[in-house]
Amino acid sequence: MLRIAIVGFGEAGQIYAQDLAGAANVRVWDKKFLSPHAEHLRGLAGQTGVQPAASLADALDGADIVLSLVTASSALEVAEQAASLLRTGQLFLDFNSVAPGTRRAAAAAIIAGAGEYLDVAVMAPVPPKRLATPLLIGGPAAPRAADTLTALGCNARAASERIGDVSAIKMCRSVMIKGLEALTTECLSAARQYGVEEAVLASLHASFPSLGWNDQLPHYLISRVAEHGLRRAEEMGEVVKTLQDVGVAAVMSHATQQVQAALPAKMAEQGVRYSDFQPFVWQAATDRLR
Repeated sequence: MLRIAIVGFGEAGQIYAQDLAGAANVRVWDKKFLSPHAEHLRGLAGQTGVQPAASLADALDGADIVLSLVTASSALEVAEQAASLLRTGQLFLDFNSVAPGTRRAAAAAIIAGAGEYLDVAVMAPVPPKRLATPLLIGGPAAPRAADTLTALGCNARAASERIGDVSAIKMCRSVMIKGLEALTTECLSAARQYGVEEAVLASLHASFPSLGWNDQLPHYLISRVAEHGLRRAEEMGEVVKTLQDVGVAAVMSHATQQVQAALPAKMAEQGVRYSDFQPFVWQAATDRLR
């Protein structure tokens, strides 16, 4: 049976671990296994049907493929730590939302060891599609990695032989997607305080009738910021780097980073958790945080 190591046992890591457990021998590692959260996370691993590792080295030992599903700020560090632990033939798949330059630095570290590095772009939120979430794979071993992931039930496609290409696709897409979330949050927060949100939403729906401005879209977009804004702000830092590396000023992306961080910061300041807003209604959330 294929042996898979998953590094990072957050939301995405837990989903991939659970869904791959039936098709492979899965071992998971997260630095939080060394924190006060360890008992809870190890319990989740047991419930999921996967084995918690004792260390990163333990997780990687004997693995056929390694999935790195950590935060953007930890992606390069994890690759560098894994580099000396990998053996010939092991595939290191970097799922993290980072700039092409960060990918190339991670690849250089892995290749300097004995592993093979794959650039993976996750092209939609992992929930609700889970393994069906579209993945673009880049790197010399992309066709082989895509075939392996597809056989496991993933929606994977080899898109480039060059490291950094699929990351550039993901980062440029994020300019628009995370920017739209931030713009919606800023637009409707102000409209709500002026008491004109219904007119604003009616106008947006008239201009873009297929998007759902008169239905669930505003709730969804603002909920993404409320639930994942800190992580998305971190990812937008990598987007800013992506743009600036090719001479684009990234003014809008830098502002998006600030807005993505601001909402969860305000929630933390007021002692409000995302779960307190369930079911999420953007008007109620805005009123509570006003």
